[in-house]
Order: sequence, then structure tokens, then C-alpha cells
Amino acid sequence: MTVFGISGKGGEIEEDLVYLAKLAESAERFEDMCDIMATLVKETPGELDVEQRNLLSVAFKNVVGSRRASIRHLLNEVDDAMQDTFKSQIQDELNEICNTIINLLDEELIPSCKDHEAKVFYKKMGGDYYRYLAECLDTKHAKDKAKEFYEQANEIAEEHLEATHPIRLGLALNYSVCLYEIIQQKEQACQLAKKAFDEAISQLDKLQEADYKDSTLIMQLLRDNLTLWTANNDEGDDAN
Repeated sequence: MTVFGISGKGGEIEEDLVYLAKLAESAERFEDMCDIMATLVKETPGELDVEQRNLLSVAFKNVVGSRRASIRHLLNEVDDAMQDTFKSQIQDELNEICNTIINLLDEELIPSCKDHEAKVFYKKMGGDYYRYLAECLDTKHAKDKAKEFYEQANEIAEEHLEATHPIRLGLALNYSVCLYEIIQQKEQACQLAKKAFDEAISQLDKLQEADYKDSTLIMQLLRDNLTLWTANNDEGDDAN
């Protein structure tokens, strides 16, 4: 088998693709990194390990993140035909990237996944990328699919992951943001974020030392969002 100029057996190609992905990351060649990780998913047997999952996440998050930032910037510019054309082009790029990772999740990663932590990770990713589509294109389909993926991930996380696990906390953070900003279910968003924060606080003694930094950072973000959202809701009530 030969891919990206690499030839050899499955295990050797897998190692070389991971090495290439790291090189692409260090050179900030994130489009190349996406192609490499997509090839790794499709061409090598078995499930991705934690390092490979994280490389996949970093690749697509950076490529989509730059498009999301560009679209947000253009929304603040003077609205004219040229700006609309440029924004439409970036939206098309974002749509293609999101659908690429969603297809990898639907067709390759989720069906073969047996590990609960990995399944939450992938379902959360699906929710994230449908959220980005909903944010960009504002379609009911994208909103419904984002909520569906997040709900499925949340059910698995609550049953199988500790309340202090960074993947479970990250899911609660992103799901609550989706409910608040995209689906406009603000009370439900606050309830979800508060529940995740309170449960994590009550189980701090179970927090693994290796996860301490990531988990406490996400807990702080949950608390910051709750503070902001509660203040906004109070202002809305005062206005009424």
C-alpha cells in the first residue's frame, strides 16, 4: 500500500501517517493534517488511540476555526455584494470541511467504536461540527442534528464517565453553549451547565491528577458562562 508517498504494511503506514500529522501540525499546515488524519482513519485497521483522536480533533478544529473567525469578522463589515460573495465562499468551505469530518464520524469512527470514552468524544465532535454548520448556515437540520449528537453523547457520559472527566465536562460546556446560542433554549442551557459544574465540584476527590488542569479550566468556563447567562437573563426580566 502506498499513501502520501509512504509504502509498507498497515502498522508501518499508521506510524508514518501519525508522524506526518505531527509534522503538519508543527508547520501549521492544518489542511494537510486533515487529509493525513482522514487517510489514517480510512486506510488503517482498528480504533484510533487517544493521541490519534487528539490529532484528528486538532486538525479539523483549526481548519474550521479559521473559517468561523473569518465569517464573524465579515459580519462586522459593511454589507455589500462583494462582501456577501466572499462570505458565501467561506461558508461553502466551512460546509465542506464540517461534512468531511461528520462523514468520517458516521461512516468510520462511531460504528467501529467500542470504548465509552471514545464514543463520547466522537459524538461530541459530531455535535460540535453540526453546531458550526448551524452557526454558519442557520438550518433546522443542522440544529436538530447538533442536539441529537450532544444528547447521545451526554447519555453515555453520564452513565460511564466520572463527573470530573475532562471529556464529559467539555461536552457539557459545548452542549450548553449550543442550547443557549444556537437552539435558544436558555433555561435548559443554564440547567445543564449548573448540573455539570455542581456534580464535578461534589466529586473533586475523584479528579485524576493528570486531568486536573483540563478539568478545572473547563469548570471555570462553565461557571463563567453561568454567571454571564444568569446576568443576561436577569436583565431580560428587568426589561419586561
